[in-house]
Amino acid sequence: MASGPSDDIESLISTMARLPGLGPRSARRIVLHLIRKRTGQMAQLATLMSGVAESARECLTCGNVTQSDICPICQDPARATGEICVVTDVADLWALERGRAFKGRYHVLGGSLSALDEIGPEDLRIPQLITRIADENASEVILALSATIEGQTTAHYIAEALEPTGVTVTGLAQGVPIGGELDYLDDGTITAALRARRKL
Repeated sequence: MASGPSDDIESLISTMARLPGLGPRSARRIVLHLIRKRTGQMAQLATLMSGVAESARECLTCGNVTQSDICPICQDPARATGEICVVTDVADLWALERGRAFKGRYHVLGGSLSALDEIGPEDLRIPQLITRIADENASEVILALSATIEGQTTAHYIAEALEPTGVTVTGLAQGVPIGGELDYLDDGTITAALRARRKL
């Protein structure tokens, strides 16, 4: 009679398989690896995950993931350049930070406009962006949104919403392919696109 994983192990595999980029096979391999290394890697991972689950929160200013109310980027006075880079989610913020080309501050929308998913302007952090432009005396808003239909629809909506503020609105230029997601681009491509941004 064949014997498979116990209930707890099967539940762990199923849970891991639901993570982005993982399927059942990858999840099974990871779980087996962790079980073999349970006194080292698995115990350490469990401790770290528990700690992050307890301490992680959203930056009250920009929406970045942090362990305090205001993230280090928003607290850094050197980043107060008057430039605010608008991204769809935290993964995009981290992708831009890896390239080290942008020295200003960020604003995480928390998604893109999507009729299919019933995500409207009221579901995104657009009002907070408008407030920040005034509070921080921003001179430029860079719309670093993905070159998808949803991303470009969101960019045009924000550009129109920001018109009354008088702030310069720019977007990423060359290097970002149509349909491309920022999180999957290499650092050089992101840097080139950021430097070659254009006015919308």
